Amino acid sequence: MKTLRRLLPLLLLLIAVAPDAPAQAPKPAFEPIGEIDHPPIDETSGIARSRTYDDVYWVHNDSGDEPRLYAIDGKGKAIMPGYASGRYFVGPKEKGGGREAWPGMELLLAANIDWEDIAIDGDTIYVAEMGNNYNHRRDLGVYVLKEPNPRQTDRMRTLAFLPIAYPDQKKYPAEKWHFDCECLFVSGKKLYFITKHRPVGKGGMPEAGAKLYRLDTKHLTEQNELTLVEFRQDLAWPLAADLSPDGTKLAVVCANGVFVFDRPATGDKWLSGKTRRIGMPLDILMKQPEALTWDDEETLRIACEKRTIYRVSLARFTPGT
Repeated sequence: MKTLRRLLPLLLLLIAVAPDAPAQAPKPAFEPIGEIDHPPIDETSGIARSRTYDDVYWVHNDSGDEPRLYAIDGKGKAIMPGYASGRYFVGPKEKGGGREAWPGMELLLAANIDWEDIAIDGDTIYVAEMGNNYNHRRDLGVYVLKEPNPRQTDRMRTLAFLPIAYPDQKKYPAEKWHFDCECLFVSGKKLYFITKHRPVGKGGMPEAGAKLYRLDTKHLTEQNELTLVEFRQDLAWPLAADLSPDGTKLAVVCANGVFVFDRPATGDKWLSGKTRRIGMPLDILMKQPEALTWDDEETLRIACEKRTIYRVSLARFTPGT
């Protein structure tokens, strides 16, 4: 105690002259807000926020999975009907109990060859069967279904499959590998697609540039030839896209950043609108950020194949590219 009393003046002096504590570090632009921990959701390739059900997001896996969707909440936790809880579990792998992992919402009359994006317009869901890494596919298209209630339904029949072809692809595989697509969005009841380019013969390599296409017809028994809208050179490997709830802004996740384009004053050349951008951190890029949706008019949500979900505010974007 005596020693403590002798040291007390020195301690008070040290406190008085000590430098101020460092300011709290600013929040990262890409804020991690959750993890998709349900085992079967292991390669998230698309996400869309429900307009009908609160705190519901629809996601799907990439190529080769069963034809199924999963509903998750804002933290990435899987949702299933209550009546299924006796047989299935959601969340991390269950130890004991004998239950199986919830297998998701089965889509009847569908196949997942290479699903790459999902979009919602009102109560209609569109699933893009548009993956085309080697530019040789002739069975591309979009599945159409009415949004089910994820807490009441375990399977859903698709309404239609819209076969799609590119107007400027004449050979399979193409002479230029510019006919892969991971971006789908809906504007004015029209479906739009943004392509992902790569050098010929190099399925895993990026090439700068992207094309925007529009779907003008909805034939069921013949291919719907897309309409080429425009080309933009500075987009590198678009991975996901979504239109804001009010229809005024288009967000696109690319390997070289996240871009937001304002609605053009006339026409639908979305990639020519006023542009904002934020760089893509390498550690997030390595997690494969292939799914994008809007939480509200000012906030984007990005889900990675490696399970992490991020949120980023438009306030963190800068004008131009």
